Amino acid sequence: MSKIEEKQPYGYVDLDLIDTTGAAPDEEPARQHFFMAKCRQFVQERELETGRKQTCFLQTFGCQMNAKDSEKLRGILYEIGYSPAESEEADLVLYNTCTVRENANLKVYGHLGYLSSLKKKNPQMIIGLCGCMMQETDVVEKLKKSYRFVNLIFGTHNIYKFAELLYAVLEGQIKAEQMQPSPLKTNMVIDIWKDTDKVVENLPADRTYSFKCGVNIMYGCNNFCTYCIVPYVRGRERSRRPEEILREIRQLSEDGVIEVMLLGQNVNSYGKTLDEPVSFAQLLQMVEQVPGIERIRFMTSHPKDLSDELIAVMKQSKKICRHLHLPLQSGSSRILKKMNRRYTKEQYLALAAKLRREIPDISLTTDIIVGFPGETEEDFQETLDVVRQVRYDSAFTFLYSRRTGTPAAAMEDQVPDDVAKERFNRLLSLVQGISQEMSKRVEGQTLPVLVESGNDHDPSLVTGRLSNNLLVHFPGTEELIGQIVDVRLTECKGFYYMGTLPAAGEETF
Repeated sequence: MSKIEEKQPYGYVDLDLIDTTGAAPDEEPARQHFFMAKCRQFVQERELETGRKQTCFLQTFGCQMNAKDSEKLRGILYEIGYSPAESEEADLVLYNTCTVRENANLKVYGHLGYLSSLKKKNPQMIIGLCGCMMQETDVVEKLKKSYRFVNLIFGTHNIYKFAELLYAVLEGQIKAEQMQPSPLKTNMVIDIWKDTDKVVENLPADRTYSFKCGVNIMYGCNNFCTYCIVPYVRGRERSRRPEEILREIRQLSEDGVIEVMLLGQNVNSYGKTLDEPVSFAQLLQMVEQVPGIERIRFMTSHPKDLSDELIAVMKQSKKICRHLHLPLQSGSSRILKKMNRRYTKEQYLALAAKLRREIPDISLTTDIIVGFPGETEEDFQETLDVVRQVRYDSAFTFLYSRRTGTPAAAMEDQVPDDVAKERFNRLLSLVQGISQEMSKRVEGQTLPVLVESGNDHDPSLVTGRLSNNLLVHFPGTEELIGQIVDVRLTECKGFYYMGTLPAAGEETF
């Protein structure tokens, strides 16, 4: 845990100096609910001063794990008493950041430039940054030097402490106002942890959807792929206890959720850190037994840990969706070894073939990196070969992004940008062609669709998702949102379907 140097009144705040008189015992989540109540008092006082509601704006960058974290952050903000704002012109702005690629960092710095002008207009505005980008030491140093108007900085391991950290900001702001009315200078609260083994349950959350929800089953990653910064910013693997996961899912079901997405950096290694180990396949079987849950998804699977047990459970299940995201990253065994992926091209192909054989209607999607250090044209051809053999339903393709602090960043033979981009375009063309062909497999069939939203382009349509993750647009009303309905897939548009609701009494298959 960081130790923050006190430079009062306008420096970094030492969290040990926070007045916790009357606080709940130092146990979570009771301690955090105490700080939510203390923050709520500040917010109510501010509302009396201004004659209006205090508003907040939370923007999420990055993956499903960040999106899930943001649901928790929103829940805490709403419990404190903030109302949601439509833009950054709010009393509190919080960015939940991603750092998987350099462009993600640059995007956040760009947004901060805009917030600087807003803060000049509203000196009481609170600006917070959290998430993966904040786990990078050089980022925090840059923020301390060049973005002094930021009030709060914390990382990925102590998100549950958000209310406590916000209390430090609010208390410091009140003291600063008393000492120097205007313009306000900023007390910067910084709390970055290198790692944690703590998993805190039972804090508020504000779900994005009423009918589907992500559920964290584990945190962190032990794989240390040489291109990836995730283990350094998310920490080591730690699994939630199955009883806590099931308790959460039962509550979600009672609240009307019918689809859950089990989340982890590598769900296939779930349970290894528990006192009484439980495999991911066993956890899936437990989740299947929860009444009211009709669909189960999960993200993401590492090929080296995908077991025969898991394939058997997926094959037999009526609830686990027929979609598996299985990152390849490269088709070259030589490059895979440099990436520290711990499988070969041949092992991956054998696994994909087994999945296609055992679960014929499964949709396989993947991640592929182009231009990893030392990648030759021969290596790239190996990747194209895997794509042709596996025939992915879709693929996320990326140009290699050099991330400071990862082993790959220091490797020699960095691939020139023009070479990487030319290869990327060839890969993209191949992937898109195969994806369009694979999508046509179910044309003419009538299949269950979970209706997720109205259609942004045509108000007469609604949009839903098949078990295999393909989108479907079809005529319907918004009353269907959150329901699973049978839809006849009339026309494949390449990456999505147009469909119709079957007529009453029409036979489906």
